[in-house]
Amino acid sequence: MNPIKHLILSAGMLFSVLVIGTTGYMFIEGWHFIDALYMTVITLTTVGFEEVHRLSPEGRIFTIGLVMSGVFFFLYAAGTFVEFLVEGQIRNILGRRKLNRKIKGTKDHYIVCGYGRIGKVLCGNFLDQGVHPVVIEKAADSAAALEAAGLLYVAGDSTEEETLLAAGIKRAKGLIAALGTDTDNVFLVLTARQLNPKIFILARAGTDKAKAKLMAAGANRVEAPYEIGAISMAQRILRPSVTSFLDLVFTYDREDIKMEEIPVDPASPLVDIMLKDSGIRQKYNLIIIAVKKPDGKMLFNPSFETVIHGGDTLIAMGKRNSLIALSKDLCPDRDACMQNTDH
Repeated sequence: MNPIKHLILSAGMLFSVLVIGTTGYMFIEGWHFIDALYMTVITLTTVGFEEVHRLSPEGRIFTIGLVMSGVFFFLYAAGTFVEFLVEGQIRNILGRRKLNRKIKGTKDHYIVCGYGRIGKVLCGNFLDQGVHPVVIEKAADSAAALEAAGLLYVAGDSTEEETLLAAGIKRAKGLIAALGTDTDNVFLVLTARQLNPKIFILARAGTDKAKAKLMAAGANRVEAPYEIGAISMAQRILRPSVTSFLDLVFTYDREDIKMEEIPVDPASPLVDIMLKDSGIRQKYNLIIIAVKKPDGKMLFNPSFETVIHGGDTLIAMGKRNSLIALSKDLCPDRDACMQNTDH
């Protein structure tokens, strides 16, 4: 039985005995409600105070039965309550240990620091793409929401080394600093960069001044959500068709139009082949929008004579199934490819 239901049942049984005892004394002895209730309570709790009134032979027999049944139900309810507390603590301990084991088994993962408004949206997008991040959140009341979302999480301060280590920062691929203040994010970036010099760090900035400080602290990239939001609003007015198209590609979960970046494995059969000879357009019905070179240079709208090289990243658009099929040809082991791809 569910522990909470078990506890409610025990409380209901005790209440029933209390009602029966009070009613019995009122009926057998003709006492007032308060006297009958008082007598029932001191009898059930075995306090041993003096009787309210002298009992008749029938009343004494009733009291004997009340004591025997009352003590049994009282002990049963007390045991249930203790069991509920102990099981709850054990469940929490075992659950936390299981969670810690899962986190210790992760590698090349992303750490999201802060599960506020921005952190929740980030994690939602990660989960939509099949990526399971590790969240660090200090607020104790967020644990239930994190568990309900199926997220791995560490309860603690993101700026503390012990917390970052518990989240597996030395094995992580990237970290997102999305804490509430710029000061906390700067300190977090400094600490994270010290623990893992190679990790990619994306930081949230609330002001323009904070951008430079976050970059100096070691962030690879800094984003200002309010600034991005304002630009997006302006573009929706000035270029409504363009923004509607981008919404279709990035916001809505559609099968017929997706945009994806696909790293190219040096062992891929399409390496050293021109786009026109690769069959990407004919076989997959995909559009190659850009090619990102290993040095970070971006070739937009590449010509049909552009040669695909190992280490490149193709930015393609089309149907989801076609993108998955191309990804298997370009990079059969996607995890290994992503490890060798710069952000």
